[in-house]
Amino acid sequence: MNRTRTAVAAVLATGTLWCAGGAAPAFAGDGSQVHVLLNSAFGNRPGELVDIEVQGVREGGDVTVSSPVFPHAVRLAPRAHAHHGRPAIAMTTGPGTYPLTVRAGGRVVAKDRVEVKPPQRPSFTAASPGEVLRPGERLWMAYDDLYPGESGQSFTVRSPAFRKEVRLAHDPKSTDWNNPRLFSGAAELPQGVRDGTYKVTLYGPGGRVVDEKPLTVRAARPGDRDYVGRVRGPAFFGTSAASGPEDARGRGHRVAAGGTVNVLWRDRAPDPGEEERLTATSPAFERPVRLRRDDSKAGDGDDPRYFAPARIRHGLAPGTYAVTVASHHGRVTKVAHLEVTAAAATTKESSGTSGAGGSSGMTVAYVAGGTTGGVLAAAGLGTLLRRRAARRAPGGPPSP
Repeated sequence: MNRTRTAVAAVLATGTLWCAGGAAPAFAGDGSQVHVLLNSAFGNRPGELVDIEVQGVREGGDVTVSSPVFPHAVRLAPRAHAHHGRPAIAMTTGPGTYPLTVRAGGRVVAKDRVEVKPPQRPSFTAASPGEVLRPGERLWMAYDDLYPGESGQSFTVRSPAFRKEVRLAHDPKSTDWNNPRLFSGAAELPQGVRDGTYKVTLYGPGGRVVDEKPLTVRAARPGDRDYVGRVRGPAFFGTSAASGPEDARGRGHRVAAGGTVNVLWRDRAPDPGEEERLTATSPAFERPVRLRRDDSKAGDGDDPRYFAPARIRHGLAPGTYAVTVASHHGRVTKVAHLEVTAAAATTKESSGTSGAGGSSGMTVAYVAGGTTGGVLAAAGLGTLLRRRAARRAPGGPPSP
């Protein structure tokens, strides 16, 4: 686990310190402090990266970090309000605690320490001991070969339980970002893989076998808590901002032909891979709808839930239509009914009148800054429109 330590070193002089040769000041001379942030400063292995950020040093001078754990002094790169670097601990470093010194413009401005633990042999991880995976579940694998002498850059994993081989790659943005030799990847087990114990084999450069692990696969059976789950749905809710899954109901929801409705499904113990295949179908829909897992904070505390918008067919006759969702490899199928109403009438804006003495089909309101004059102006405009309408009506007074 990565941990961060902050060291605070007082500026070494109360006055302004200058770089050699009369350059710009290397750090603040107004009594402020230099801060050193070390991420992964504890329990590093040889070869791991140490994230170093130095704050409080002015731009204009070199900022370097030196320590016996580094092959040479490391120059930090300037960035917003700080200087930063990620040097690697030398692979030859033995266990122990080592000093770390920060210099700005050649002057020592802060000190800290770095702890190093012994190296560990390369390790391959797949399923945990005793773990049983379901068909359709995703298996995560990793190979950590941060060890002196290891230099492979390409690793693959194969198993009779996989559709195809899996390449393990290094991701510098992973949770173990400080380990430059952690290779990881995932395989999704096929839905139809049979129960059994399979070998998961890691191959290195040249196709040599590096390691292998056992993998136990077993489909859910009657009596297992995840055999059929505890499903609720399908249910329906609107698509407006004021409507959400909490408002969903399984009966009595109405939607106009050509409109859109959200379909909701809940399952306390969904099968692995349900996110990729859970679908709602209905003769009222333009097409089947793939339901998506709700991973938002709004879904916290609820059973796993899935929903997606469904478009109702244009010109559909009003009536009640079945909506079907099947899950757990077809072992669970449930139906709810959706009421479809006639499409809303389309109205056109009219500029005519509704009869003699009637008002125009267009209403104009304008209030200028909330003043009385603005209100009167709006009233006068309405009167003018009514008079013009009366003149156009049969038998009305002639236009001036």
